[in-house]
Amino acid sequence: MNLRKSILLTLISLIGLMLSACVAAVPADGGDSGDEMAGFVPSNPECIAPADPGGGWDFTCRVPAAQVMPEIGVVDSMKVTNMSGGGGAIAMANVTSQRNDDENLIVAASLATASRFAANAYPVSPDDIRWLGAVGADFGVVAVKADSPIETLGDLVASMQEDPTALTHVGGSDPGSIDHIKLLLLAKAAGVEDITQIKYIGFQGGGTALIEIAGERGDVFSGDTSEVLGDLDAGNVRILAVFAPDRIERLGDVPTALELGYDVVVGNWRGFYAPGGISDEAYDYWVDAIQQVSSSEEWATARAEGGLAPFESFGADFESFARAQIAETADILRELGVIE
Repeated sequence: MNLRKSILLTLISLIGLMLSACVAAVPADGGDSGDEMAGFVPSNPECIAPADPGGGWDFTCRVPAAQVMPEIGVVDSMKVTNMSGGGGAIAMANVTSQRNDDENLIVAASLATASRFAANAYPVSPDDIRWLGAVGADFGVVAVKADSPIETLGDLVASMQEDPTALTHVGGSDPGSIDHIKLLLLAKAAGVEDITQIKYIGFQGGGTALIEIAGERGDVFSGDTSEVLGDLDAGNVRILAVFAPDRIERLGDVPTALELGYDVVVGNWRGFYAPGGISDEAYDYWVDAIQQVSSSEEWATARAEGGLAPFESFGADFESFARAQIAETADILRELGVIE
């Protein structure tokens, strides 16, 4: 499979679902969402964000889970725990080894989760967790400090072409993750001969990576729309481009990479997984809860404010989607020379 075909497969699987009306919202057993789940009620539920505060996983726990779930009454409250390290590996190891049957626990997930599985960066396999659902798509961005001499995406590409090692790129996840892949895809689209020379440093969350931009220890931030909005609104950063099929209203006049001549579209779905050892009853409860979040007006408002696009997938459909994303991302990583 060539690089372009692999990228297109990934984008078709994501964007096609986003543009469809809705993936069927049914529990994993295909039944109603009432009596079957009457026996399980969460007690002191918790959402783990596998990164530092301020990034996309943190957003996923704090907004759709900790904010919207109580607002619509699917839980009384939701505790948020940040557990950073290894691009989600520390949280993954903790959940699967120490809390494998904890039915009160959900964990923020995204395309970054799939990319780390694809890179064999986790101590377990996708079979060791239960995929719950996704509630939105967070398109990638490249940004610089507001007063950076890099004024346009063209300036960034020119630097990559002249000397791939000249700039330090930072992101909120480890090398080989989706933040790294975005840069490699951009470099590939720009005709950079040796994209492996692109200097990328991963941090434990987008918020931490943006601190590096503010401190001028990093030149370019690679992340997602939701991660950069606070710094954008404060005038701390300037977004060079968004990797979306169309402009994002929340970003104002920020152009897409497509309209600037670079065929790169990367959407990072936002969702959740649960420990692999929970009961079907608890699993169905959380799938239903996430469906209710996705269809709520409260989430529609918060999603737009966070710069996310509509995208939803639940239960068995979401598991199939996540596994396809892992396989397709592995193909991309091989084509880019990140893994063998």
